[in-house]
Amino acid sequence: MIVRQLQDAQQTNRRIVSPDGNWESTRMLLKDDGMGYSFHITTIFAGADFRMHYQNHLESVYCISGEGEVETLDDGKKYPITPGTLYNLDQHDRHILRAFKELKLACVFNPPLNGKEVHNAEGAYELEAETVSD
Repeated sequence: MIVRQLQDAQQTNRRIVSPDGNWESTRMLLKDDGMGYSFHITTIFAGADFRMHYQNHLESVYCISGEGEVETLDDGKKYPITPGTLYNLDQHDRHILRAFKELKLACVFNPPLNGKEVHNAEGAYELEAETVSD
């Protein structure tokens, strides 16, 4: 059984801060945990507005708190994000994420992340990255 406390994980190298200052993510489950997916608690800071395109991963995102929107770039549709919203990037969707108020999100990635990933120039995570250890 794997048991981790968020407040403990935030004090380790499982907490990743984006180089651009838009977000931070505590990676609670990673590839080395052997679950077949990764699970993260991510904070998107108020005012963040950035493009992503997860070419290598599918992602499900559940909003715990905050307010924002996700816009799919292929069709220009905008979807509000408020507590209780689940959105799923099931088609490797090119999208823009906007945080009107700080967003706290629970995120699941398939395939799982290794740990140290940050977005590349295309807004994607690479399939291989440095792992983290407890």
